Amino acid sequence: MTMLRLRNTLAGLLLAVTLPVLAALEVGATAPEFTAQATLGGKEFQFSLAEALKKGPVVLYFYPAAFTKGCTIEAHKFAEATEQFNALGATVIGVSKDDIETLHKFSISECRSKFAVAADPGLKIAKSYDAKVPVLAYADRTSFVIVPGGKIQYVYSAMNPDMHVANTLAAVQAWKAAHGTRP
Repeated sequence: MTMLRLRNTLAGLLLAVTLPVLAALEVGATAPEFTAQATLGGKEFQFSLAEALKKGPVVLYFYPAAFTKGCTIEAHKFAEATEQFNALGATVIGVSKDDIETLHKFSISECRSKFAVAADPGLKIAKSYDAKVPVLAYADRTSFVIVPGGKIQYVYSAMNPDMHVANTLAAVQAWKAAHGTRP
């Protein structure tokens, strides 16, 4: 195990055991606009929340660090569900503090080239969504469903990655059922 991976693993354990997971932005709040350097299948591009919302809902999920156990599990689950999100007109974007070079690799291997991940090395985006763990330089594991018009429809925070995909998919399905085909 490399020192970096060991450090990330220890930091992840510390997060899971000692710090509460809180998401201060609530349902109905206006989602902070952002653009970020992102990658999909190892191909870099500029992600814009405003542009993505023109196509439909956006599932924005924050995760602590690429290639850590929980983040890898979560990426695999989102990759498996990407077709379901796409069928509902939703865009999935994961955001972490990792640099774009690390995310190129993560995008291909763990996200299976199914959805984009964006770099937030200074945690500016995470802070704007109140999704940064206090004291530590990591985003907490928080998922948002943002609907066209820029309002937050759903928020889920838990360090355990198991329910993020199921919960956000259910929220997008509920929104789609209530709004039909209009974005």
